Amino acid sequence: MKPKTKLSMSMTLTQFDNGYWYATELKEFAETIGIPSATKLRKDELEKAIKLFLGTGKIKSPTRRSLSTSGAKDVERGLSLDLPVVVYTNDKETKTFLEREAQRLAPGLKRKSGVRYRLNRWREEQLIKGVKLTYGDLVEEYIRMNQTREPFAQIPHGRYINFISDFLAAEKGATREQAMRAWEKLKALDVPKNYRSWVKSQSSKSR
Repeated sequence: MKPKTKLSMSMTLTQFDNGYWYATELKEFAETIGIPSATKLRKDELEKAIKLFLGTGKIKSPTRRSLSTSGAKDVERGLSLDLPVVVYTNDKETKTFLEREAQRLAPGLKRKSGVRYRLNRWREEQLIKGVKLTYGDLVEEYIRMNQTREPFAQIPHGRYINFISDFLAAEKGATREQAMRAWEKLKALDVPKNYRSWVKSQSSKSR
């Protein structure tokens, strides 16, 4: 396989998609090309903005959510079900609060893979729409997502989450640890970061 391509303004979209980039690399590159508030963007938002630049040469903010973190964090104000969501932090204390309150309302609730990521995206979407949320609303949505029987739709930029889900569904009896090891190997390959590419890479080795 080819060595990893470096981030550059002259790289193609295919080269970008076939690579695996750490958040620190993306933020540094995004700042270099002038993407606004690059240090405050999520990894998927950085990827979206960089792909737009590589494809069109345009610089544009990839999100409509507020990037301001001024004021006291919600966790510092004391988390409770009726506390409004204002300055949310994705830290251990907040995760523990959501899990504890969910278990209290739905004893024995099992967490589905990818729920926390999707809950964060749901929260952001609601706030962008102007919906006023409380932490009680987050707990209720967390429960609903975990109790959904249908498989989650694929996330456009959640390549890791999608790969793990596809790997476990296709590789009967595989453990999450095996899926994570496969992902680590896939990251180093100059191919699209999906399960199909993983299967092809394994087939080529066996020839």
